[in-house]
Amino acid sequence: MNRIRAVFQRVCQGTPERVLSLRGRNMGKADVSADQSASELISEKIAQLGDWRGATLGRMRQLIHEADPGVTETWKWGGTPVWEHDGVLCTGETYRKAVKLTFAQGASLDDPDGLFNASLEGKTRRAIDIHEGELPDEAAFRALIQQAVRFNGARKAKRT
Repeated sequence: MNRIRAVFQRVCQGTPERVLSLRGRNMGKADVSADQSASELISEKIAQLGDWRGATLGRMRQLIHEADPGVTETWKWGGTPVWEHDGVLCTGETYRKAVKLTFAQGASLDDPDGLFNASLEGKTRRAIDIHEGELPDEAAFRALIQQAVRFNGARKAKRT
């Protein structure tokens, strides 16, 4: 639990007081300010969760940035963190018992490490459900992000 708290505070780049002030805050449309960047909104969502889901989403966000320093963060669909590079790479949704990372073109990606464990039946998307106490292999996850970036880049090149 202390490890999760330390990761959570590092990810939120704030003191426990900052984390507590954001916890329980409703991140609905009424709270979205035009003055806030998507990155700020994602940071607030992570802090607002205040538990293992926030720490997990924060760690996965960090791994996405490590895998692709050129990634763009956006805030779509009424409060969903989205990471893009030449198109959507993945979204980060949080549920009561899982953090879900949905890869927009996941069905077209190779997954030799078996990270995809949800939304397996569709022809386009694939997802990774992460439950409390679990984290996917970090090197395999970074490789999956890099593959998604290459896939999106190749699709963009074909269109031009």
